[in-house]
Amino acid sequence: MSDTRREDTGRRSFLAGQAAEDVVLRHYEALGLVLAKARWRGKSGEVDLILRDGDELVFVEVKHSRSFDSAAARLLPPQVKRLMRAAEEFAGGEPKGLLTEMRFDVALVNGQGEVHILENALW
Repeated sequence: MSDTRREDTGRRSFLAGQAAEDVVLRHYEALGLVLAKARWRGKSGEVDLILRDGDELVFVEVKHSRSFDSAAARLLPPQVKRLMRAAEEFAGGEPKGLLTEMRFDVALVNGQGEVHILENALW
C-alpha cells in the first residue's frame, strides 16, 4: 500500500471516529448529560468522552464499525486497563478525587450511525 493511500485510509478512519464520537455526544446531551471533556488525554491514555450526570462522572469509550457486534469486539483488555487508569487520573483532579461517583460506558456505533449504549460496561 502506498504512503498516500495509507494516509487517506488513516484520515478516513480518524474522521469516522470523530463522527461517531459526535453522534454519541449528541445522544448523551439529549439525555441531559453535560460534556466535561472530549478526547481527554492524560499520562495513562485517552478517554473519548467524559460527561457529567449531576455529581457523577461518566467515562465513555466509543467504538464504531459496520455492526454493533464488530464494534464491541474492538474493545480489548489492554485498552480497558488504559481507560481505567486514565479515568482515575482525571477523577484525581476532581474536588472529591477518587471518591467521585463514576461509571464507565461503552458506546457502540454501527455503519448506519445508530448508537447503542452499554452502561456500566466496565468495572
